[in-house]
Amino acid sequence: MLKRFSRLSWVRWTLCWLGGFYIRLVHATSRWTVEGAGPASAFWDRREPFILAFWHSRLLMMPYIWRRGVTIKMLVSNHPDGEFIMRTVVPFGIETVRGSTSKGGVQALRLLLGLLKAGTCVGLTPDGPRGPRMRAAEGIVALAKLSGVPVIPAAYSISSALFLKSWDRFLIARPFGRGLFLWGAPIRVTRDDDTDAALSRIEQALNALTYEADRRCGLTPIEPAELVHAPGRNGAGR
Repeated sequence: MLKRFSRLSWVRWTLCWLGGFYIRLVHATSRWTVEGAGPASAFWDRREPFILAFWHSRLLMMPYIWRRGVTIKMLVSNHPDGEFIMRTVVPFGIETVRGSTSKGGVQALRLLLGLLKAGTCVGLTPDGPRGPRMRAAEGIVALAKLSGVPVIPAAYSISSALFLKSWDRFLIARPFGRGLFLWGAPIRVTRDDDTDAALSRIEQALNALTYEADRRCGLTPIEPAELVHAPGRNGAGR
């Protein structure tokens, strides 16, 4: 019955409105610092595209890392959770596209590649929507290779927070905290680069940023999930 109730359009709209209100509340009542945004700002100023990457667990406050007025298309899954994310972030100026670079991957990759070629930034959660947690899948490397644009990793944390017991250990930011947004250096992937090596570079950069943000906010950092199959990765990415 609960699932049927949640499918009602007015219920979904209300939940998304409440989600957006909560994000604004947390941002307005907390003290935020942004570090390392120089490279991203340079791309924005030159109106050049890049691929924004952050872990799925850090979705909640990420709309506030982005410069207002600069278009970004965030890839969200076709899962019902993707619809909730899509409806919630639209008021923050974040546009979305539906799809997955692992399930029906070719279509999603073509869509994102077309956006990048047209000069539009795109955003991905390389471990979403299914995991494993904090492990990058191959879709982001394929997109970087084909487009020729860099991946710029980012993370956030906040001193007042709660980690959910979900697959990604989703971080729920709470009001009246001390928040930190961290940008990493651009990561360029050439067509000749080894895929696993490129994945490791992206993964290590994201994990280092996330670890540092958590540490500086006084949280015990979350560890990445263990890889079941190595070397190589399952799936084509998200």
